Amino acid sequence: MQVIIDDNAGFCFGVVKAIDAAEQELERTGQLHCLGNIVHNNAEVDRLRSKGLAVISHEELLGLREGRVLIRAHGEPPSTYRIAEQQGITLIDATCPIVLALQQRIRRGYLEMQQVGGQVVIFGKPGHAEVIGLTGQTDNSAIVVSDPDDLEAIDFQLPIRLYSQTTKSKELYRQLIDNIQSHLAPDADFKAFDTICSRVTNRVEQLQQFARSVDVLLFVSGEESSNGRYLFQYCLNVQPCTHFLSDTAQIDATWFRPDQTIGITGATSTPRWLMDQVAQHLKQLCI
Repeated sequence: MQVIIDDNAGFCFGVVKAIDAAEQELERTGQLHCLGNIVHNNAEVDRLRSKGLAVISHEELLGLREGRVLIRAHGEPPSTYRIAEQQGITLIDATCPIVLALQQRIRRGYLEMQQVGGQVVIFGKPGHAEVIGLTGQTDNSAIVVSDPDDLEAIDFQLPIRLYSQTTKSKELYRQLIDNIQSHLAPDADFKAFDTICSRVTNRVEQLQQFARSVDVLLFVSGEESSNGRYLFQYCLNVQPCTHFLSDTAQIDATWFRPDQTIGITGATSTPRWLMDQVAQHLKQLCI
């Protein structure tokens, strides 16, 4: 049995930036609060907890006085910054630059729509950390659409500015744009912006090529990762022998034969060390 790890798999640069910031602060002081899980991968969160990282909720932030708090790559709404300032909290801002640019773009679109009575629409997962930060730029007035056919909340008689969460499917976003346009008058004031991270869109083609090159594919990701579920489905579309797992305990030896090539890949929130751990586990199976 040959085991190959996808060279293109692992953390995106936004997650790397956030984890580096956390590790530097933990090395310096031995303690740091993080507002929400730094990444949607429990194994990596547990590793950083062992170094002194304490994950806190927004409710717990309200009771915190002073101290240092990390803002993860997903970003935060303006209200978080106001709370931190009021309570003397020092923020270590590790918002992904791509997410930050999108926040600023949505804020400008919101101010524009306020002048003409228009709407900001965001294609994203309701309640997702990034989406909460994005809707915060509109004073929480943005319409969040989770599916291309989810159009009930949109008023097609009003101006519309459409944006997407950075990790959504480009194909589904295109469908949403087409569906909205089909409801509009020819002279409607509608603009859709390309705000999906190129790392995510380019990753699909790379992943599918890798999936086709192996006999069995193990997709390693946290259960809560939207990016992981999205990319896993693309793998499954071209490689039926694709299995989703979060740790080595979920590996089933009956998935493999001795003459097969096994590929290991993951989401942009999957640490390389976890994929290495999966590879080592496979070698110990002695199939």
